[in-house]
Amino acid sequence: MNNKKKKILVTGGAGYIGSITVQVLKKEGFEPIIFDSLETGHKESVAQEKFYQGDLVKDVNLLDEVFKKEKPEAVIHFAAMSLAGESVINPQKYFTNNLVGVLNLLKVMLENKVLKIVFSSTAAVYGEPKKVPIDEDDDKNPTSPYGESKLMIEKILTRYGQAYGLNSIALRYFNACGAFLDGSLGEDHSPESHLIPAAMRAALNQKHFKLFGNDYPTPDGTCIRDYIHVLDLAQAHILALKNFQKGFQFYNVGTNHGFSVLEILKTIKKVSGIDFGIDIIERRAGDPARLIAKAEKIKKELGWKAKYSDLETIIKSAWKWHSRHLSGYKKIST
Repeated sequence: MNNKKKKILVTGGAGYIGSITVQVLKKEGFEPIIFDSLETGHKESVAQEKFYQGDLVKDVNLLDEVFKKEKPEAVIHFAAMSLAGESVINPQKYFTNNLVGVLNLLKVMLENKVLKIVFSSTAAVYGEPKKVPIDEDDDKNPTSPYGESKLMIEKILTRYGQAYGLNSIALRYFNACGAFLDGSLGEDHSPESHLIPAAMRAALNQKHFKLFGNDYPTPDGTCIRDYIHVLDLAQAHILALKNFQKGFQFYNVGTNHGFSVLEILKTIKKVSGIDFGIDIIERRAGDPARLIAKAEKIKKELGWKAKYSDLETIIKSAWKWHSRHLSGYKKIST
C-alpha cells in the first residue's frame, strides 16, 4: 500500500493502544481518522486529531456518514470491551458491544467498498495453553466471553473474506504496556486492573500492592506473562496495514519470553525509588502460571521486531507517564 497521506479509520482511537497507534500512523505518513465512543477512551489523548464521537452499536448512520465524508482506505479496529473478568459477570455486554459493533462496522465498510481491516485481537483466544510458548495454530478454547467474542470476530473475518473479498489481519497479544517515550501518552483506565499501572498507583499513593499468589510453579513463585511495549504493538499494526494479502491472516505479537510479577514489581521499585509494600493474597481463579506468545511468524512474514519491550524501557516509560499524570488525562501534574 502506498502510504502517502492515506486515510485510515481508527475505531477506539482515543483508547490506550489506539491513541498511541494514531501517533505512529502520523509519523508513517498516514492520516488517521478517529471514531470512538469515549466510554473508556479519552478525548484529551487525541485532542489535535480529526475525531468523531460515536458508538459502533448505536451510531451506524454516523459511521456511514464518516465513511462517505472521509473515504478511508482501510480500518484499524480497536474498539472493544476488554476486561476478561467483567465479561464473565456480564457476557451480554461483551457479546453485544464486541460482536454487534464489528458486524455494523463491516456492513458499513462493505457498503462503502472499503475491504481492508486490521483487527486488534487477543491471545485470550487460546485459553489455558497446553504448551508454552503459544503458537498461532495451537488450540483455541477461550475461558472468558471476552476471549470468545474475539475468536468469533476472527471467524467472521474469515467468512467475510471468502464471501465478500474482505482482506483482514488479526493481531493476537497478551499484555500491552509502557507509554509514549516522552511521557505524553499512556495508560489510563478506571478501574485499573493491569499490573504495571496498578503497582505504580500503589507506589505514588504510598499504598500496599496486592499480589495474587506466590506459589506458582515458576522460578520465583509468581505468574509469568508476555509483556509487549505499546510502541512495538503499534508498529505491528502499521506493518499489518502495509502487508494485506487475500482473505484472513493472523499473527501473534509478543517477545517469546516473559517477566514474572515479582520482576515487574522490583523494577518499578528501582525506577521509581519507592519501596512500596506488597501483600500476598490468594490466587485469582483461572490464572495460568505462564502465558507467552510465540511470535516467529510476524517476524518472518512482516519483518516486525520488538524494539522497546525490554523491562527497563517498559517501566521507565510507564513511570514517566504515571508520575506526571497522577489523575490520568483529566489532570496533568507538573
